[in-house]
Amino acid sequence: MPHPKALFFDIFGTVVDWRASIARQAQTLLTPLGKQLDWLAFADAWRDEYQPGMEAVRSGAIPFSRLDVIHRHNLERILPRFGLTDLDEAARVDLNLAWHRLDGWPDSEPGLLRLRRKFRIAPVSNGNIALMADLARRNAFIWDAILGAEVAGDYKPKPRVYLSACEAFGFAPGDCMMVAAHGGDLKAAKACGLQTAFIPRPNEHGPGKGEASPGVEVDYIAKDLLALADALGA
Repeated sequence: MPHPKALFFDIFGTVVDWRASIARQAQTLLTPLGKQLDWLAFADAWRDEYQPGMEAVRSGAIPFSRLDVIHRHNLERILPRFGLTDLDEAARVDLNLAWHRLDGWPDSEPGLLRLRRKFRIAPVSNGNIALMADLARRNAFIWDAILGAEVAGDYKPKPRVYLSACEAFGFAPGDCMMVAAHGGDLKAAKACGLQTAFIPRPNEHGPGKGEASPGVEVDYIAKDLLALADALGA
């Protein structure tokens, strides 16, 4: 198989550790307000609302909304479960921005740097452009473009999200590769004609609770982004 010309990256879970980051951010923001709770359970509960929130857009039940808007709606849904209904608006806004302050996995920044030497690289994430830009600045990710849901006006795994990314670079789908830690994402990308690479993040949802294998046919499996760079000669 010829090497791709562009690499597209899932972000939440693949490039950044959302679970530990949201738990740390929530603890940092809410402890001074006198709040004590299971911070990892809070992160998990917020993330559990992620797919249902986007499905309302994918199904056509509501118009497209940026992920920041969906995250805020989901936050409002979980606050009562954790006794946080007394948070004022400023605290809620700041807490919602925790998704803009996620930390990358240790291999992400150096791996992306190497891959960018040989390929065009871009996030193809359900995250909105401002969120992706803030994560890039926080973690020194250098992208050639920011693509994904907000550009496509829909959410993965809808085909338009993958195909619009290919179109943005002027490449055929077969000249592009989707890189993700989630078999469902890669299955959808492959159905659109993209090459695929699986990066296991077995602790994404907690110890041993991530995907250790893709469960679907993929073109590459690499233990991390540095190993993917090795495999692709970058």
